[in-house]
Amino acid sequence: MHHKLVFAVVAAGIVAAAVVHAQQPAANLVPAIAGLPPAARAAAASIDPQKISAHVRFLSLDLLEGRGPGKRGAELAAEYIATQFALDGLEPAGDNGTFFQSVPLYAVHTIEDKTKFTLVPATGQPIDLAYGTEIVSKDQTRQESADFDAPIVFVGYGIHAPEYNWDDYAGVDLKGKIALMIVNQPPSDDVKFFKGKALTYYGRWTYKYEEAARRGAVGVLLIHRTDLAAYGWDVVRNSQAIEKSYLQNDPEARLHAAAWIQHDVAQRLLTLVGLGNVDQVIAAAGKPGAFHAVEFPVRLRAHIESRVRRYISANVVGRVPGASASNQAVFYTAHYDHLGIDPDAKGDNIFNGAVDNGTGCGILLELARAYAQSPVRPPHAVYFASVTAEEQGLLGSQFLGLHPPIPTGQIALDLNYDALLPVGIPRSVNVSGAERMDFWPTVQTVAKAFDLAVVPDPNPGFGHAYRSDHFSLARTGIPAFSIGQGILFEGHDEAWGRLQGEEYVKHHYHQPSDEYRADWDFRGNAKMARFGFVLGWLASEQPKSIEWLPGDEFDAARKAHTAQ
Repeated sequence: MHHKLVFAVVAAGIVAAAVVHAQQPAANLVPAIAGLPPAARAAAASIDPQKISAHVRFLSLDLLEGRGPGKRGAELAAEYIATQFALDGLEPAGDNGTFFQSVPLYAVHTIEDKTKFTLVPATGQPIDLAYGTEIVSKDQTRQESADFDAPIVFVGYGIHAPEYNWDDYAGVDLKGKIALMIVNQPPSDDVKFFKGKALTYYGRWTYKYEEAARRGAVGVLLIHRTDLAAYGWDVVRNSQAIEKSYLQNDPEARLHAAAWIQHDVAQRLLTLVGLGNVDQVIAAAGKPGAFHAVEFPVRLRAHIESRVRRYISANVVGRVPGASASNQAVFYTAHYDHLGIDPDAKGDNIFNGAVDNGTGCGILLELARAYAQSPVRPPHAVYFASVTAEEQGLLGSQFLGLHPPIPTGQIALDLNYDALLPVGIPRSVNVSGAERMDFWPTVQTVAKAFDLAVVPDPNPGFGHAYRSDHFSLARTGIPAFSIGQGILFEGHDEAWGRLQGEEYVKHHYHQPSDEYRADWDFRGNAKMARFGFVLGWLASEQPKSIEWLPGDEFDAARKAHTAQ
């Protein structure tokens, strides 16, 4: 990517001119907490909701064209963020003394009117599937044209999990075949079996594609059902209507059809092979010992045409030096990309991404400013990374995790921000994953001081622990979690807060209507930023490395890096 800061300097002026509200006394905004110096407390208190609002407004303008990675709008967003870092006094922490870490990617856009999928039974008439309303797909192989005719194998949830004595692939050879599978994971109330109601990585569509590819499948058909996916078909359709990106040289991106099918299509397919009601089949597939993979007397015939482009996008990484050079650096992350433009959509076709993730970027930028302008340095270095291609499958943070600016074992903690709805001042906070590390008592103490009730994820089945950028760092061993507001807000009950989230997901999430609103209340975003500031400062001050609890799924990776 060729970077010029001229435009971003102008953009920075827009934010600099934003009206700054009169600050309340620090005692009213940031509580006194053991280990937090008065100067750091004042720096945290300086975090300004109006500044966050101004950042969100700019980043979600139509001018930025939905911030699709590798496109003009995303490059403008990256330049804007880098300029803010520079103006606030951060040091570059990217490639070659810049704020930019180059992320090599390639993008695939399915040409819908030239792509065709057909179910071909052994007997009877073929069934054409309507692209967009019944099936969506991407060819991960970088080919501009592909044809295949392959048998369909139903593999239940498509999971191989030895620790749970679960293998949907037992006795089946997937080479050259299509894997039909259910989104999500087997239902459970037992925390020792797929972690109960919490979605594990086995339930994520990314895992399912990866596992099928490892087994030689030509493609995957994921059965969509709204309650299991945690979002409606429109979200799937919109996410697939635009380009889908992959890391260059990714060995697991080799499916010709990484596809979703509508629930009704799955019902037609199961009726075709005599298996009956699809929901009953889904229920049976989730019972231990009840499922066995089966090859259907039906093939999937496909002709796929794609536009493919290689490009470089950038993570934007800045650094505030610490008072000590020892190995306790803290990271803050938030993705700046969104879905870009849908060229085939009628009417408004720009996915502005104001909440997702203009809000996280606004918070990250205010955190960076507060740290950089603090009169006292943090105990150790603090890094701020606004990452690209999150909406494409956490690709920017995956690259950051594989190529961090300092050795992985020297990173104490990552705190991530993603899509915080600006609807008021929260009285509860979700920090799912923090309870899995020895830093948990500090998180609880700080939350109590901020008058924030620590609440479990209100929707554990949505798999938030595996759906945002902290996961990319956690899987390398770095203690990491996202900071999100709960559903209790000042002046309202929990039912009101829950409704705000549900309305956003239903009407705005991954839709062009996720646009900036002048009546939004960013005081809650500021409170979440101050809370995260204090957590990061105290993490930097820890006398020893933060660790995952023994036996955690990320503990072995952590130990391997800290031992180096």
